[in-house]
Amino acid sequence: MRGLLALYRVLHTPSNRPARRKAGYVGSRCGFCGTQSNKPQPRFGLLFDIDGVLVRGRMLIPAAQRAIQKLVDSQGQFVVPLVFVTNAGNCLRQTKADQLSHILGVPITQDQVIMSHSPLRMFKKFHEKCVLVSGQGPVLEIADNVGFKNVVSIDMVRESYPLLDMVDHNRRPKLPSSSVVSLPKLEAVVLFGEPIRWETHLQLIIDVLLTNGNLSSPHHTRAMPHLPLLACNMDLMWMAEANSPRFGHGTFLVCLENIYKKITGRDLKYEALMGKPSELTYHFAEFLIRSQAEQRQWKLPITSLYAIGDNLMTDIYGANLYNRFLEERAARKNPKAVAKVAAATGSSGAVPGEEEIDSLWESELALPSATSCKSVLVCTGVYNPNAEVPSDANSCIKQTVFHGHRDFRFDPALVEPGHIVKDVAEAVDLIFEQEKFVRQ
Repeated sequence: MRGLLALYRVLHTPSNRPARRKAGYVGSRCGFCGTQSNKPQPRFGLLFDIDGVLVRGRMLIPAAQRAIQKLVDSQGQFVVPLVFVTNAGNCLRQTKADQLSHILGVPITQDQVIMSHSPLRMFKKFHEKCVLVSGQGPVLEIADNVGFKNVVSIDMVRESYPLLDMVDHNRRPKLPSSSVVSLPKLEAVVLFGEPIRWETHLQLIIDVLLTNGNLSSPHHTRAMPHLPLLACNMDLMWMAEANSPRFGHGTFLVCLENIYKKITGRDLKYEALMGKPSELTYHFAEFLIRSQAEQRQWKLPITSLYAIGDNLMTDIYGANLYNRFLEERAARKNPKAVAKVAAATGSSGAVPGEEEIDSLWESELALPSATSCKSVLVCTGVYNPNAEVPSDANSCIKQTVFHGHRDFRFDPALVEPGHIVKDVAEAVDLIFEQEKFVRQ
C-alpha cells in the first residue's frame, strides 16, 4: 500500500493537484457502452458506505451533498444504480432509508439500503427455529422483518431467569427467586450488533451456548458442538463525531470469542458472518443493483461495481474479497484460466469446482452479472491519510495491525485500495471518468 499512499500525498499537495491526471492517478479506463434513449445507460453500480463517507454521526459530510447532486437528474432520479451499505444493525432498512432521505435531501427506498442483517433473509433454514437475538433497537421487529418467526430477546431471558444476570449489584434480585416464565429451548443465536449492556449480553449468550439452549440446565463445557451462531457487523471500530474511532460490534465479538475459549478451551464457531467484509453482503448488494437496473429497463448488464468506503479492514477488504470471488468465478468458466492457475500453484484444485459455487446465497439471489468490484478509499472517516508510512514495504506489512475479524485472514493485497481520494465527491468524479460516463 505504501506506493499508493505516497502517491496520494504527493498529488494532494497544493502545488501538485493540477498534475493529477498527468501522473496517471486515474488508472486504466473502462469503456462506456450503449444507450436505450438519449440518456446514457450505465454499466456500473455504486456501493456507498455511510458512516465516515456520507455522514459522521448525525453530521452530513459536505462532500456528500455534492456527490448526490452529481448522481441525480433534473427529475430527482438517480442516473446510476446504487446501494447504501452499512454495517449498522440497530434499525430496519426502511428506517435507515428514511434517515438517509432526510439527510441527503433525495428520496431513498429500502431497496437501496443494506443493513448488516439484511442477508439473514437468505438463511431460511433458521426462520422457523427458536432463536435468541442480541443487539439494540427494535431487535424483535428486525428479526421478524428478515424472516424469523420464533424469537427470544436477551431481556426476555433476563426476565425469565433473573438469577443469571449478576454483574451489576443494583440489578440483582432483592429476594431469592426462580424462573418466572419457562422459555422454549433455544435452537440458534443471532447477533445483530453491539448491545448496550455488554456484561448482561455476554453472560447470557455464554449461558445459552454452554447449556445447548436449555437455560434450566448447568453449563456443559465438555467437547460438543454449540448451537448455531450467526453474527452481523464485524467492525472493530467505526467513526462518529469524536476525533477517534469508537468500539463496534467486532469488539463485542472479540470479547465473546475470548470468554468462550477461556471457559471451554475451544474456539467459538460461526454458522455465518454477515456485514462487510463478508462476500454475502456484497453479493446481496450486487443483486439489488441488478434489480434496480431491471426496474429502470436498462437492457445492458451491470458489469462493474465500485465500493466507496473509509475503512481498510471492512470496506476495502470486502470489496477486494468480492472482486477476487468474481475473478475466480470467471476463471471457472474459462478452461485456459483454470489451467493457468493450476500450473502456477502446482495443483489442479486451486480453483474451486462448480459444485462449490452452488451455495446458499447464489441459489437465493441468482448468479451475478458483475465481473469486477473496485475499491475506492476516502479520507473523511476511519482512514487517516496523515499516518506515517514505513519506508520499507515489508516493514509496512509486518507492522500492520489487522482489525478484521478473527475468521478473515490478513492478506495485504485485500487491504490495498484501488484508488484513494479526498472525499466521496472526488470518488464519484473518478468513477465517472473511469467509465467515460457523461450525465445528460
